[in-house]
Amino acid sequence: MARVFLEDFEGAELDRDVWLPHYLPQWSSRAESAATFAVERSMLRLTIPPDQGLWCAAEHRPPLRVSGIQSGVFSGPAGGAVGQQPFMEGLLVREEQPAWWGWTPHFGRIEVRARMELSARSMASVWLIGLEDVPERSGEICVFEVFGDAIEDGAVVAVGQGVHPFRDPALTEDFAAVPRALDVGELHVYSADWRPGSVSFLIDGQPVRRVGQAPDYPMQLEIAVFDFPDRSAAAPGDHVPVLEVDWIRGSPLD
Repeated sequence: MARVFLEDFEGAELDRDVWLPHYLPQWSSRAESAATFAVERSMLRLTIPPDQGLWCAAEHRPPLRVSGIQSGVFSGPAGGAVGQQPFMEGLLVREEQPAWWGWTPHFGRIEVRARMELSARSMASVWLIGLEDVPERSGEICVFEVFGDAIEDGAVVAVGQGVHPFRDPALTEDFAAVPRALDVGELHVYSADWRPGSVSFLIDGQPVRRVGQAPDYPMQLEIAVFDFPDRSAAAPGDHVPVLEVDWIRGSPLD
């Protein structure tokens, strides 16, 4: 990462030179993976209204609805198996996505100031994934992951952070959701200090976790809010999950 990247969502439109307002469209299509979002009050607001359809309805179990944006995309031809973050064995590309990279850092501090409104059937997350231009470059750094059913009285929440290897043989699973005294309905800064051989995680500038390994290739940023309709008994279906992002900053290593 040679220079500071700053996205503060000024203006009324998403910067399409940096962001694709879809969630892993190669496994679905751009039409069926389009995010519900707005850029207003200098914030990105991702939502899932009650009438939004399922993502990959025929293949994904449990049923899933999602609104997300990502800073890159890549897949092989339709009918093949080459694509980013396949969620099951034997998954085939439905709509080819030519390689496009908006922002793909390689080491640095990634900071995201965000808030969320979740129910017991929803989740919000920000994470980095390898470009998967070759299958081994597929690791993930989870900057944060919050499930609505892990929020207690609005003041304590299990915040998931860590590294997932997927198909990267140089990495091992190191992820934990640790209870924190935190109101996620308020804006907080979630960070990953990504260096050769380690990733340190911070919340509001305070170190909370360190992983002694790190992907060593460019990665793209994924930002999304999720709804799990089969958990409707746990929360009303008319609740609209929200993930608001105030700004994103990527800084080079000291």
